[in-house]
Amino acid sequence: MTAEERSTRSRILIADDQDDIRAALAMVLLAEGYETVGAASPAETLLLLGRGHWDALLLDLNFCTDTTSGDEGMALLARLTKIDPALPVIVLTGWGTIDLALRAMRLGAADFIEKPWENTRLLSILRNQLALFSARGTVTELLGKPQTGKILYQSRAMGSVMTKLAKIAATDVMVLISGESGTGKGALAKAIVTASRRADAAFIQTDMGAIPEGLIESTLFGHARGAFTDARSSRPGQFEIAHRGTLFLDEIGNASASVQSRLLTVLESGQVTRVGEDRPRAVDVRLIAATNANLEARIAAGGFRNDLYFRLNTVEIVLPPLRDRPEDIPLLAKHFLIAQARRHNREVSDFTPEASAALAAYPWPGNVRELAHVVERAVLFTENGLVRPADLQLPVPASPQFEKMTLDQAERYLIQHALAAADGDAEAAARRLGLSRSAFYRRLTRLKD
Repeated sequence: MTAEERSTRSRILIADDQDDIRAALAMVLLAEGYETVGAASPAETLLLLGRGHWDALLLDLNFCTDTTSGDEGMALLARLTKIDPALPVIVLTGWGTIDLALRAMRLGAADFIEKPWENTRLLSILRNQLALFSARGTVTELLGKPQTGKILYQSRAMGSVMTKLAKIAATDVMVLISGESGTGKGALAKAIVTASRRADAAFIQTDMGAIPEGLIESTLFGHARGAFTDARSSRPGQFEIAHRGTLFLDEIGNASASVQSRLLTVLESGQVTRVGEDRPRAVDVRLIAATNANLEARIAAGGFRNDLYFRLNTVEIVLPPLRDRPEDIPLLAKHFLIAQARRHNREVSDFTPEASAALAAYPWPGNVRELAHVVERAVLFTENGLVRPADLQLPVPASPQFEKMTLDQAERYLIQHALAAADGDAEAAARRLGLSRSAFYRRLTRLKD
């Protein structure tokens, strides 16, 4: 296994006081390629959590207790979510108490599994939570501090976004966030919640594209015992869990026709009915949705409901792609560099001028998420404490359509292409472009500003 593969292998902490449970979970997860470490006590859990990076935590809700209250597990969960608010915590309970699971999720747990568990469901939940964690970014994309919802920016384009956010955050209005993949829609949703009157209530996130079609209705709306083959007990959906809080539905454009119909009913009535039940339950939820799709085009093609779109789109916030706010690239890149150097215990302090220029010139089709991953990889592979262009391993963009570019975009492409072809050698890149060294550096400086 290469260093890069090891760096991307998911690490799962299993916290359970029963040796056989830890061993059984480890066997299931190791077979799927996950790295696992077990903790036999709350003290050991806290110690391990502080000593390394973890991608998810499986936590016994009845940790070291013989009672059904789960108070000890709840206290530990509350402490853990304060230490690392972004870490997905999946709680396990042998008591099958729905109210206990709801309490756990309102304290910050990502999901819950009843003992004895089904391996298929366990792995499905874990994959979904890891996908959400990755999508938010290991350094939370645009977030400087997850607990405050601070957004890092200095561009005018993002300034307009933040002005709109400030006007609507404290209300209960539904918000639709649109933008390309990787622009930070999840981070913006979190910032809205942090500034809202529901900041201390539940914040539940669901990726509509990561949940199998057969589970999405049960996930959102809950199900009754016996509603389908694997429904051994009743289970609340995300709407119930988010009661009096906020539900964030990412990639809403992936919702099927039946899910769209049920969503519209919930939004219009303020009530949710579990799959297999007839009794509606009142819910008080603020909904934030996000999409990278053109929903108006989907409506025209018959793939998305017009009435649901207008319900969701009370206020729309459009996140600009990173290429349209180049002023933010140096700020974000340095933020990611510091965070990843600390995470991987690497003494990396800055970018060389040529590397900064390469970052500024690259078009970033994967947006902020791609920038985060590129900087993390560079931190791992640089050898002298400064990130060089070669450490970034930026791909050369495909042949451009210059007639569709602005002059600045064309210049940015040509400089990035020349730097990549010259392996970061600025003088060689200048010769390829027919520029003097001073003229080339003037253009580099302008790109970074």
